[in-house]
Amino acid sequence: MVSGQKLSGMQKHVLSLYRSFLRVARAKSPEDRRKIESIVSAEFRNNSKSVDRKNFLYIEYLLRRGKKQLEQLQSPDIVGLSSKEVSEH
Repeated sequence: MVSGQKLSGMQKHVLSLYRSFLRVARAKSPEDRRKIESIVSAEFRNNSKSVDRKNFLYIEYLLRRGKKQLEQLQSPDIVGLSSKEVSEH
């Protein structure tokens, strides 16, 4: 990201969700934290490369799904995430 470049509202939501996952991961054990950070990083990186930036409906869907996963991860009983491939078609 070039410094000084303005982010769209949706980009800000995506970055906010990513940071929230990393914050929640800090509350888990070191081993679980590494696993969570690895899955989250891979998922966001994969979506940034494979999802068309103009496919707003799918991006909104991914944001909603991510928020639900984040809420689940915030529970002290939950120690990790699973990654599941969902097609955008």
